[in-house]
Amino acid sequence: MDQRGHLAVLDGWRGLSILFVLAAHLLPLGPRALQINYSVGILGMVVFFNLSGFLITSFLLQDQRIGAFLIKRFCRVLPLGWLYMAVALSLSAAPLSTWLSHFLFYANLPPKDLPPMTEHLWSLCMEVQFYVGVALLVLVLRARGLLLLPLLAVIFTLLRASQGIMASSVSYYRIDEILAGSILALAYHGRFSARFREWLIHVPQWWLFLLLALSSMPQGGWLNYLRPYLAAALIGATIVRPGTGLVTMLGSRFLLFCAAISYALYVIHPMLSFTWLASGTVVAKYEKRPLFLAVLFALAYVSTRYYESWFIALGRNWARRVGPQPVGALATDASPSILQTTDPLVPK
Repeated sequence: MDQRGHLAVLDGWRGLSILFVLAAHLLPLGPRALQINYSVGILGMVVFFNLSGFLITSFLLQDQRIGAFLIKRFCRVLPLGWLYMAVALSLSAAPLSTWLSHFLFYANLPPKDLPPMTEHLWSLCMEVQFYVGVALLVLVLRARGLLLLPLLAVIFTLLRASQGIMASSVSYYRIDEILAGSILALAYHGRFSARFREWLIHVPQWWLFLLLALSSMPQGGWLNYLRPYLAAALIGATIVRPGTGLVTMLGSRFLLFCAAISYALYVIHPMLSFTWLASGTVVAKYEKRPLFLAVLFALAYVSTRYYESWFIALGRNWARRVGPQPVGALATDASPSILQTTDPLVPK
Protein backbone atom coordinates (compact mmCIF):
# COMPACT_ATOMS: atom_id res chain seq x y z
CA MET A 1 0.00 0.00 0.00
CA ASP A 2 1.32 3.45 -0.85
CA GLN A 3 1.38 6.44 1.46
CA ARG A 4 -2.04 7.68 0.36
CA GLY A 5 -3.45 4.23 1.06
CA HIS A 6 -2.16 4.32 4.61
CA LEU A 7 -3.57 7.80 5.06
CA ALA A 8 -6.95 6.81 3.76
CA VAL A 9 -7.45 3.64 5.77
CA LEU A 10 -6.28 4.98 9.14
CA ASP A 11 -8.00 8.34 8.81
CA GLY A 12 -11.03 6.64 7.35
CA TRP A 13 -11.36 4.51 10.46
CA ARG A 14 -11.02 7.59 12.65
CA GLY A 15 -13.63 9.44 10.63
CA LEU A 16 -16.00 6.49 10.86
CA SER A 17 -15.45 6.19 14.60
CA ILE A 18 -16.36 9.82 15.31
CA LEU A 19 -19.47 9.50 13.12
CA PHE A 20 -20.53 6.45 15.13
CA VAL A 21 -20.06 8.38 18.37
CA LEU A 22 -22.00 11.41 17.11
CA ALA A 23 -24.81 9.20 15.83
CA ALA A 24 -24.99 7.41 19.17
CA HIS A 25 -25.22 10.70 21.09
CA LEU A 26 -27.35 12.80 18.75
CA LEU A 27 -29.67 10.58 16.72
CA PRO A 28 -32.43 8.10 17.53
CA LEU A 29 -31.13 4.83 16.10
CA GLY A 30 -33.93 2.48 17.01
CA PRO A 31 -36.17 1.23 19.80
CA ARG A 32 -34.61 1.78 23.20
CA ALA A 33 -35.13 -1.86 24.06
CA LEU A 34 -32.56 -2.83 21.42
CA GLN A 35 -29.98 -0.37 22.84
CA ILE A 36 -28.70 0.47 19.36
CA ASN A 37 -27.42 3.91 20.40
CA TYR A 38 -25.41 2.29 23.17
CA SER A 39 -23.98 -0.34 20.81
CA VAL A 40 -23.04 2.13 18.09
CA GLY A 41 -21.26 4.30 20.67
CA ILE A 42 -19.32 1.29 21.95
CA LEU A 43 -18.36 0.38 18.38
CA GLY A 44 -17.13 3.89 17.64
CA MET A 45 -15.02 4.05 20.77
CA VAL A 46 -13.34 0.66 20.36
CA VAL A 47 -12.20 1.69 16.89
CA PHE A 48 -10.97 5.06 18.20
CA PHE A 49 -9.08 3.51 21.11
CA ASN A 50 -7.50 0.85 18.90
CA LEU A 51 -6.25 3.50 16.50
CA SER A 52 -4.77 5.42 19.39
CA GLY A 53 -2.95 2.39 20.76
CA PHE A 54 -1.68 1.40 17.32
CA LEU A 55 -0.41 4.84 16.33
CA ILE A 56 1.11 5.78 19.70
CA THR A 57 2.91 2.45 20.00
CA SER A 58 4.13 2.67 16.39
CA PHE A 59 5.50 6.11 17.13
CA LEU A 60 7.29 5.01 20.29
CA LEU A 61 8.81 2.00 18.55
CA GLN A 62 10.40 4.44 16.15
CA ASP A 63 11.34 7.24 18.55
CA GLN A 64 11.79 6.85 22.31
CA ARG A 65 12.31 10.53 23.14
CA ILE A 66 9.72 10.68 25.90
CA GLY A 67 10.06 14.43 26.36
CA ALA A 68 9.30 15.06 22.71
CA PHE A 69 6.45 12.56 22.78
CA LEU A 70 4.72 14.13 25.78
CA ILE A 71 5.24 17.68 24.51
CA LYS A 72 3.50 16.87 21.24
CA ARG A 73 0.74 14.87 22.90
CA PHE A 74 -0.03 17.54 25.47
CA CYS A 75 0.12 20.37 22.94
CA ARG A 76 -2.38 18.39 20.91
CA VAL A 77 -4.99 17.53 23.52
CA LEU A 78 -4.65 20.09 26.31
CA PRO A 79 -5.44 23.43 24.62
CA LEU A 80 -8.92 22.49 23.42
CA GLY A 81 -9.56 20.03 26.25
CA TRP A 82 -8.73 22.52 28.99
CA LEU A 83 -10.60 25.34 27.23
CA TYR A 84 -13.72 23.22 26.98
CA MET A 85 -13.37 22.14 30.62
CA ALA A 86 -13.01 25.74 31.79
CA VAL A 87 -16.17 26.82 29.98
CA ALA A 88 -18.20 23.73 30.90
CA LEU A 89 -17.20 23.67 34.56
CA SER A 90 -17.88 27.41 34.89
CA LEU A 91 -21.36 26.96 33.45
CA SER A 92 -21.89 23.95 35.72
CA ALA A 93 -20.76 25.89 38.84
CA ALA A 94 -18.49 22.97 39.64
CA PRO A 95 -16.49 22.94 42.89
CA LEU A 96 -12.71 23.23 42.97
CA SER A 97 -12.29 19.49 43.46
CA THR A 98 -14.07 18.86 40.16
CA TRP A 99 -11.83 21.34 38.37
CA LEU A 100 -8.80 19.55 39.78
CA SER A 101 -9.98 16.08 38.74
CA HIS A 102 -10.69 17.32 35.22
CA PHE A 103 -7.52 19.30 34.62
CA LEU A 104 -5.41 16.41 35.94
CA PHE A 105 -7.47 13.84 34.01
CA TYR A 106 -8.60 11.49 36.74
CA ALA A 107 -12.27 12.47 36.80
CA ASN A 108 -13.32 9.11 35.32
CA LEU A 109 -11.81 7.11 38.17
CA PRO A 110 -14.00 6.15 41.16
CA PRO A 111 -15.64 8.07 42.60
CA LYS A 112 -16.33 9.53 39.15
CA ASP A 113 -16.61 13.30 39.08
CA LEU A 114 -18.09 14.12 35.67
CA PRO A 115 -21.05 16.54 35.47
CA PRO A 116 -23.38 16.19 32.47
CA MET A 117 -21.57 18.72 30.27
CA THR A 118 -18.22 16.91 30.66
CA GLU A 119 -19.44 13.33 31.01
CA HIS A 120 -17.96 12.38 27.63
CA LEU A 121 -14.48 13.41 28.74
CA TRP A 122 -13.99 10.08 30.51
CA SER A 123 -12.35 8.86 27.30
CA LEU A 124 -9.99 11.84 27.16
CA CYS A 125 -9.01 11.10 30.76
CA MET A 126 -8.17 7.53 29.79
CA GLU A 127 -6.20 8.66 26.75
CA VAL A 128 -4.03 10.99 28.83
CA GLN A 129 -3.57 8.29 31.46
CA PHE A 130 -2.35 5.97 28.71
CA TYR A 131 0.07 8.59 27.37
CA VAL A 132 1.62 9.05 30.80
CA GLY A 133 1.66 5.35 31.60
CA VAL A 134 3.27 4.24 28.36
CA ALA A 135 5.76 7.12 28.59
CA LEU A 136 6.85 5.96 32.04
CA LEU A 137 7.16 2.39 30.77
CA VAL A 138 9.43 3.44 27.90
CA LEU A 139 11.37 5.83 30.14
CA VAL A 140 12.30 2.96 32.45
CA LEU A 141 12.67 0.07 30.00
CA ARG A 142 13.19 1.87 26.69
CA ALA A 143 11.31 0.52 23.66
CA ARG A 144 11.46 -3.02 25.02
CA GLY A 145 9.02 -1.94 27.69
CA LEU A 146 6.39 -1.83 24.96
CA LEU A 147 6.61 -5.61 24.78
CA LEU A 148 4.81 -5.71 28.14
CA LEU A 149 1.68 -4.12 26.66
CA PRO A 150 0.17 -7.40 25.37
CA LEU A 151 0.46 -8.91 28.84
CA LEU A 152 -1.20 -5.85 30.36
CA ALA A 153 -3.99 -6.06 27.78
CA VAL A 154 -4.79 -9.65 28.71
CA ILE A 155 -4.66 -8.85 32.42
CA PHE A 156 -7.14 -5.99 32.08
CA THR A 157 -9.44 -8.07 29.87
CA LEU A 158 -9.42 -10.88 32.43
CA LEU A 159 -10.16 -8.34 35.16
CA ARG A 160 -13.12 -7.06 33.17
CA ALA A 161 -14.38 -10.58 32.51
CA SER A 162 -14.01 -11.59 36.15
CA GLN A 163 -16.25 -8.65 37.12
CA GLY A 164 -18.73 -9.31 34.31
CA ILE A 165 -18.21 -5.82 32.86
CA MET A 166 -18.85 -5.57 29.13
CA ALA A 167 -18.03 -1.85 28.89
CA SER A 168 -17.17 0.91 31.32
CA SER A 169 -15.90 4.47 31.50
CA VAL A 170 -13.47 3.48 34.28
CA SER A 171 -9.97 3.14 32.86
CA TYR A 172 -9.01 -0.26 34.22
CA TYR A 173 -12.23 -1.75 32.79
CA ARG A 174 -11.70 -0.22 29.34
CA ILE A 175 -8.02 0.33 28.64
CA ASP A 176 -7.69 -3.10 27.01
CA GLU A 177 -9.24 -1.43 23.95
CA ILE A 178 -6.20 0.87 23.65
CA LEU A 179 -3.75 -1.91 24.53
CA ALA A 180 -5.21 -4.14 21.80
CA GLY A 181 -4.16 -1.46 19.32
CA SER A 182 -0.69 -1.61 20.85
CA ILE A 183 -0.62 -5.36 20.22
CA LEU A 184 -1.51 -4.70 16.59
CA ALA A 185 1.36 -2.21 16.32
CA LEU A 186 3.87 -4.64 17.81
CA ALA A 187 2.70 -7.45 15.55
CA TYR A 188 2.55 -5.30 12.44
CA HIS A 189 6.07 -3.99 12.98
CA GLY A 190 7.52 -7.47 13.33
CA ARG A 191 7.84 -7.92 17.07
CA PHE A 192 5.99 -11.25 16.87
CA SER A 193 5.58 -13.86 14.15
CA ALA A 194 6.60 -12.83 10.66
CA ARG A 195 3.47 -14.57 9.36
CA PHE A 196 1.14 -12.11 11.08
CA ARG A 197 0.64 -9.90 8.04
CA GLU A 198 0.10 -12.94 5.83
CA TRP A 199 -2.64 -14.11 8.18
CA LEU A 200 -4.31 -10.70 8.15
CA ILE A 201 -4.45 -10.66 4.36
CA HIS A 202 -6.84 -13.61 4.44
CA VAL A 203 -9.17 -12.20 7.11
CA PRO A 204 -12.73 -11.71 5.72
CA GLN A 205 -13.10 -8.01 6.51
CA TRP A 206 -16.87 -7.55 6.25
CA TRP A 207 -17.58 -10.68 8.29
CA LEU A 208 -15.13 -9.51 10.93
CA PHE A 209 -16.83 -6.09 10.92
CA LEU A 210 -20.19 -7.76 11.60
CA LEU A 211 -18.62 -9.81 14.40
CA LEU A 212 -17.13 -6.64 15.88
CA ALA A 213 -20.56 -4.98 15.73
CA LEU A 214 -22.09 -7.93 17.56
CA SER A 215 -19.35 -7.76 20.20
CA SER A 216 -20.36 -4.13 20.82
CA MET A 217 -23.94 -5.10 21.70
CA PRO A 218 -25.26 -6.32 25.05
CA GLN A 219 -26.79 -9.18 23.08
CA GLY A 220 -23.27 -10.22 22.08
CA GLY A 221 -22.64 -11.70 25.52
CA TRP A 222 -19.13 -13.07 25.99
CA LEU A 223 -18.03 -11.61 22.64
CA ASN A 224 -17.84 -8.27 24.43
CA TYR A 225 -14.65 -9.46 26.09
CA LEU A 226 -13.08 -10.12 22.68
CA ARG A 227 -14.14 -6.75 21.26
CA PRO A 228 -10.73 -5.02 21.65
CA TYR A 229 -8.96 -7.79 19.74
CA LEU A 230 -11.61 -8.10 17.03
CA ALA A 231 -11.21 -4.38 16.35
CA ALA A 232 -7.43 -4.71 16.22
CA ALA A 233 -7.65 -7.61 13.76
CA LEU A 234 -10.09 -5.72 11.54
CA ILE A 235 -8.01 -2.53 11.44
CA GLY A 236 -4.89 -4.58 10.76
CA ALA A 237 -6.61 -6.43 7.92
CA THR A 238 -7.53 -3.16 6.22
CA ILE A 239 -3.94 -1.90 6.54
CA VAL A 240 -2.34 -4.92 4.86
CA ARG A 241 -5.03 -5.54 2.22
CA PRO A 242 -5.94 -2.32 0.39
CA GLY A 243 -8.00 -3.60 -2.52
CA THR A 244 -11.28 -4.33 -0.72
CA GLY A 245 -14.68 -2.67 -0.66
CA LEU A 246 -14.31 -1.76 3.00
CA VAL A 247 -10.98 -0.02 2.42
CA THR A 248 -12.44 1.85 -0.55
CA MET A 249 -15.29 3.07 1.65
CA LEU A 250 -12.84 4.17 4.33
CA GLY A 251 -11.02 6.28 1.76
CA SER A 252 -14.00 8.56 1.09
CA ARG A 253 -13.31 12.28 1.23
CA PHE A 254 -16.04 12.86 3.78
CA LEU A 255 -14.53 10.37 6.23
CA LEU A 256 -11.10 11.94 5.75
CA PHE A 257 -12.58 15.36 6.48
CA CYS A 258 -14.29 14.03 9.61
CA ALA A 259 -10.98 12.49 10.69
CA ALA A 260 -9.15 15.80 10.34
CA ILE A 261 -11.58 17.56 12.71
CA SER A 262 -12.48 14.52 14.83
CA TYR A 263 -10.95 15.72 18.09
CA ALA A 264 -12.86 19.00 17.99
CA LEU A 265 -16.09 17.21 17.04
CA TYR A 266 -15.65 14.91 20.02
CA VAL A 267 -14.83 17.63 22.54
CA ILE A 268 -17.36 20.25 21.49
CA HIS A 269 -20.54 18.37 20.60
CA PRO A 270 -22.03 17.82 24.10
CA MET A 271 -22.06 21.53 24.94
CA LEU A 272 -24.36 22.26 22.00
CA SER A 273 -26.86 19.88 23.59
CA PHE A 274 -27.34 22.48 26.34
CA THR A 275 -28.23 25.26 23.89
CA TRP A 276 -31.31 26.27 21.91
CA LEU A 277 -30.17 23.86 19.22
CA ALA A 278 -31.25 20.94 21.40
CA SER A 279 -34.22 22.53 23.18
CA GLY A 280 -37.95 21.96 22.86
CA THR A 281 -40.05 18.86 22.39
CA VAL A 282 -38.60 15.67 20.99
CA VAL A 283 -39.95 16.52 17.55
CA ALA A 284 -38.65 20.11 17.68
CA LYS A 285 -35.26 18.92 18.89
CA TYR A 286 -34.76 16.54 16.01
CA GLU A 287 -36.10 19.02 13.49
CA LYS A 288 -33.17 21.22 14.51
CA ARG A 289 -30.60 18.39 14.21
CA PRO A 290 -29.40 19.41 10.71
CA LEU A 291 -28.69 22.92 12.01
CA PHE A 292 -27.10 21.45 15.14
CA LEU A 293 -24.75 19.35 13.01
CA ALA A 294 -23.95 22.25 10.68
CA VAL A 295 -22.96 24.44 13.63
CA LEU A 296 -20.97 21.61 15.20
CA PHE A 297 -18.97 20.89 12.05
CA ALA A 298 -18.34 24.60 11.48
CA LEU A 299 -17.07 25.09 15.04
CA ALA A 300 -14.92 21.95 14.79
CA TYR A 301 -13.36 23.14 11.54
CA VAL A 302 -12.61 26.59 12.94
CA SER A 303 -11.15 25.10 16.11
CA THR A 304 -8.95 22.66 14.20
CA ARG A 305 -7.83 25.13 11.55
CA TYR A 306 -7.32 28.32 13.56
CA TYR A 307 -6.88 27.33 17.21
CA GLU A 308 -5.54 23.81 17.64
CA SER A 309 -3.17 23.98 14.66
CA TRP A 310 -1.21 26.78 16.33
CA PHE A 311 -0.55 24.67 19.43
CA ILE A 312 0.26 21.60 17.33
CA ALA A 313 2.93 23.56 15.46
CA LEU A 314 4.22 24.98 18.74
CA GLY A 315 4.50 21.49 20.19
CA ARG A 316 6.48 20.26 17.21
CA ASN A 317 8.88 23.16 17.51
CA TRP A 318 9.37 22.56 21.22
CA ALA A 319 9.85 18.82 20.63
CA ARG A 320 12.65 19.46 18.13
CA ARG A 321 14.64 21.10 20.92
CA VAL A 322 14.67 17.88 22.91
CA GLY A 323 17.41 16.56 20.64
CA PRO A 324 17.97 13.68 18.23
CA GLN A 325 16.64 10.19 18.83
CA PRO A 326 18.97 8.38 21.25
CA VAL A 327 21.26 5.65 19.97
CA GLY A 328 20.07 2.13 20.72
CA ALA A 329 16.38 2.63 20.02
CA LEU A 330 14.56 -0.55 19.11
CA ALA A 331 14.39 -0.71 15.34
CA THR A 332 11.08 -1.01 13.57
CA ASP A 333 10.04 -1.35 9.97
CA ALA A 334 7.34 1.27 10.43
CA SER A 335 7.22 3.32 7.28
CA PRO A 336 6.67 7.07 7.54
CA SER A 337 3.33 6.62 5.76
CA ILE A 338 1.93 4.73 8.74
CA LEU A 339 2.63 7.61 11.10
CA GLN A 340 2.12 10.62 8.85
CA THR A 341 -1.66 10.73 8.71
CA THR A 342 -3.77 13.78 8.10
CA ASP A 343 -5.33 13.45 11.53
CA PRO A 344 -3.81 16.02 13.89
CA LEU A 345 -4.23 13.62 16.80
CA VAL A 346 -1.33 11.54 15.48
CA PRO A 347 2.10 12.57 16.78
CA LYS A 348 4.48 13.75 14.09
